[in-house]
Amino acid sequence: MIRPEQVWQSKPEAAVTEQQEASEDAVMTRIGQAVILLHAGDREEARNRLGEIWSEIGEEGDSLHRCTLAHYMADAQDDPADELAWDLRALTAAATDGPGDGPDDGPGTGPPQAGRPVRGEAHPAMRVFYPSLHLSLAADYVKLQRPEAARIHLARARAATGALSDDGYGNGVRAAIARLERRLAAEPGAGPGPGSGLGPRPFPEQSP
Repeated sequence: MIRPEQVWQSKPEAAVTEQQEASEDAVMTRIGQAVILLHAGDREEARNRLGEIWSEIGEEGDSLHRCTLAHYMADAQDDPADELAWDLRALTAAATDGPGDGPDDGPGTGPPQAGRPVRGEAHPAMRVFYPSLHLSLAADYVKLQRPEAARIHLARARAATGALSDDGYGNGVRAAIARLERRLAAEPGAGPGPGSGLGPRPFPEQSP
């Protein structure tokens, strides 16, 4: 689950189609339609449609719906802080199906502020999404000039790549992780202590 000009942009529309087929419901179809608008450049309309769906499904709605919607809603934001907030919501939604409830419980969990995951069996789709969820958060923190937080989520993204297949999407996610690893390693703050600001998210539009 990564992005076009932002991290979930590396996640292809085909992944949304697969989710639609798996869920066989109207909500995922509507999310997919909004994503098409987003990728076509109509960010405002995509944001409006995703916002309407979010209001309907609510904070307690289906976790796969919430995770998918929040991940793409993050992509539609103009403010990096809002983008981070939506990416954290996406991770929270994924973690409600995950095995742990804290930052040390493995790659399928988020920081405490990301919510209170419920222990249980992860949704199969969620396992595939964890690498790009954490990659998205790492890129958000880069944009917000918080390189240490970026490195934490980048490490979690790398640790979760075992769930990825050896296909276009999986290889695209791995390549994006490697690019950000190189970017962070080249920064003055790569060693111990606080890092320096890193500038904008370094991912171009991809179609892995």
